[in-house]
Amino acid sequence: MRYICFYFQVHQPYRLKNYHFFNIGEDPYYFDDYANRSIMRKVAEKCYLPANQLFLELIEQYGGRFKISYSLSGTFIDQMEAYAPDVLKSFQALAQTGCVEFLSETYSHSLAALKSKDEFKAQVAAHREKIVQYFGQKPVVFRNTELIYSDEIGKMVADMGYKAMITEGAKHILGWKSPNFLYCNAINPKLKLLLKNFSLSDDIAFRFSNRGWSEWPLTTEKYVDWLNGVKEKEEIVNLFMDYETFGEHQWAETGIFEFLRHLPARVFDNSDFEFCMPREAADKLQPTALLHCPHPISWADEERDLTAWLGNDLQDDAFNNLYELEPLIKQITDTDILRDWKYLQTSDHFYYMCTKFFSDGDVHKYFNHYNTPYEAFMNYMNVLTDFTLRVKQKATTATDTATELPATLIPTTPDHIADTVAKAKRSTNTRKPKKREQNSRIKISPSKMLKTALLHIN
Repeated sequence: MRYICFYFQVHQPYRLKNYHFFNIGEDPYYFDDYANRSIMRKVAEKCYLPANQLFLELIEQYGGRFKISYSLSGTFIDQMEAYAPDVLKSFQALAQTGCVEFLSETYSHSLAALKSKDEFKAQVAAHREKIVQYFGQKPVVFRNTELIYSDEIGKMVADMGYKAMITEGAKHILGWKSPNFLYCNAINPKLKLLLKNFSLSDDIAFRFSNRGWSEWPLTTEKYVDWLNGVKEKEEIVNLFMDYETFGEHQWAETGIFEFLRHLPARVFDNSDFEFCMPREAADKLQPTALLHCPHPISWADEERDLTAWLGNDLQDDAFNNLYELEPLIKQITDTDILRDWKYLQTSDHFYYMCTKFFSDGDVHKYFNHYNTPYEAFMNYMNVLTDFTLRVKQKATTATDTATELPATLIPTTPDHIADTVAKAKRSTNTRKPKKREQNSRIKISPSKMLKTALLHIN
């Protein structure tokens, strides 16, 4: 018997409002409630509610043979509580079937695993409590933000007691090996690894409605034929994708829901595959080899690395300035500051600052409300400057001493923001463009960029 493992990422960030330089020290609330509420409700109606209902019907129809798994970020759960309790109830109904597994992840869909072991562990623990609270499951499988994984990250996850972790089946890591087997962590082999089959996953997530694709239209017959084409000795096909694929990125009019509705029957009638949850795969299958991954990988972009979130001057400056606050955050119990600390770590903020290319088709770009990465950086740094001032004040009060910020924690100045933007622009201009970068939609001269920067921050 061979297995299909469906996993869906479900995430919404807390988007920042337009925060000007003169807001610093005056406005301690950073989030765009209107945008967050309206986007959540729109995606709920187009994706979450109809997809959850469809999967519930399929589980009931096939008597438990159809199984799926999710990871719901803590920020998504918070938004369900605030804006979409009907969506929360629909996920709870799925949890009660016994055919749906909820995975652990970082609470705020953050990059903490790359920077702070303490913060990473704290966020994972907070997220686990939410899953237990709402869905009655204690997760045993872990999924890191954007499937980011390395040997060291896997070791941290194993040390926290997880039996398995999911990540990308990156070609530059696998080499000649197939993603359709179970692997294990190279440092702690007790941690089993499920790897995404990116080709078969992306056929649904990205290419389903592409009329220019040579295989369009994608039918269940064709897709199951491809599954049957997987070598007989290969044990599991992991289909990992964003949940917003269904109804939001691939609209209902494309036939995506009808494809899903008829896929289980086609699988059961015309293949030797069964559906399983990640924890079941970890129990039923044995690893075929260690997976050596010395440098972090992800499921983003063609490179399958971290450059969607980190690597340019804007991203690195914002990321490093944020985590310089961690020692002071540990002195603080103020709930508003701790909430903002979590939400400001969300990886989307750094994705918006990506300068690799501006015409990327990645699904996260769909929700990017900034015109340029420079605007995203300036807005974030204005927020971070105000947040730094609040943290300094609360930390001083908490210790009852005259706490001094290290030089790296001095609030950001307009000159610092303009200098960092200019440096990032120079770096982008000197980098040899890739083929997909040459069609950039955004043209901005250094002088206009600096003028815009100073306009935003003065």
